[in-house]
Amino acid sequence: MKILVTGVAGFIGSKLSEELFSRGDDVVGIDILNDYYDVKLKEARLKRIEETLSKNDPAKKGSFRFIKMDLADREAMEGLFANEKFDKVMNLAAQAGVRYSIDNPLSYIDSNIVGFAHILEGCRHNKVKHLVYASSSSVYGLNESMPFSIHDNVDHPVSLYAASKKSGELMAHTYSHLYQLPTTGLRFFTVYGPWDRPDMALQKFAKAIYDGKAIDVYNYGKHRRDFTYIDDIVEGIIRVLDHVAQPNLDWNGQTPDSATSPAPWRIYNIGNQQPVELISYIETLEKHLGKTAEKNLLPLQPGDVPSTYADVTDLVNDVDYKPSTTIDEGIKAFADWYKIYYNVN
Repeated sequence: MKILVTGVAGFIGSKLSEELFSRGDDVVGIDILNDYYDVKLKEARLKRIEETLSKNDPAKKGSFRFIKMDLADREAMEGLFANEKFDKVMNLAAQAGVRYSIDNPLSYIDSNIVGFAHILEGCRHNKVKHLVYASSSSVYGLNESMPFSIHDNVDHPVSLYAASKKSGELMAHTYSHLYQLPTTGLRFFTVYGPWDRPDMALQKFAKAIYDGKAIDVYNYGKHRRDFTYIDDIVEGIIRVLDHVAQPNLDWNGQTPDSATSPAPWRIYNIGNQQPVELISYIETLEKHLGKTAEKNLLPLQPGDVPSTYADVTDLVNDVDYKPSTTIDEGIKAFADWYKIYYNVN
């Protein structure tokens, strides 16, 4: 297949692209390469993609091309879709970060709403067979029912980041309903692992530890997160890409199911199903770095939720999703990468 991966220089997009062309797909990756965080890390991920491609068996591998492009550039996006004629699309490009959205809310409109509208239009006019897009566990907002179920109400977000992701789900449903465009949204639960973003917990903690600075631990370390390893996330994405969304023929408007539709539209949680306290997460990182962190214990921050816990029953039933990486294995892999990439011991 010919697959568009947006946000290809990102943490998830770069790893996904490697897996797709390694199995024989032709991948076109786009990214704006903005300076939300260190551009050198994004460039290093792109270099890693090329190195992986060069090592593959030429008889079995697909191809990869990178195009620098902004989702918010309407004309460029129209031209991309018209020229490339993608079979499927994985939209991972977004302005990320719950905390960044507290002080910079408008930056989320251009990428997460306007940019996503351009993706939807491109898919609509060019007969894309399946659009899969990144949503977030943040959409659960004030919902306190655990584990979070895709059949729960998610109408009370607590950050504009979460609201923009919920907006994407609604926009996708409209296109599935009006134009019969198959779309599937994936609510990611705290993805971690090697090559992650510097603004994510592991890199922030590791940097502070090596710099001899205290780490800010919100909610006094009692946060519970459904940390999900990057390889498990990517496997789930690929299984969903291959499983084109179908209408739910039993859907009833009097008792509506929030995760399905009479249109070809689906929502799934994608997580590890094993929430871990933040303080335990930090202790595991300390173990694998061989260093102890000084901790600055703080109350819950605005925009944060105290716990996340994914119910992935539907994903298991529909695509046989089985995350297998333990927190200890995943953090060890991160620590090993961090020491090499940043040249620390």
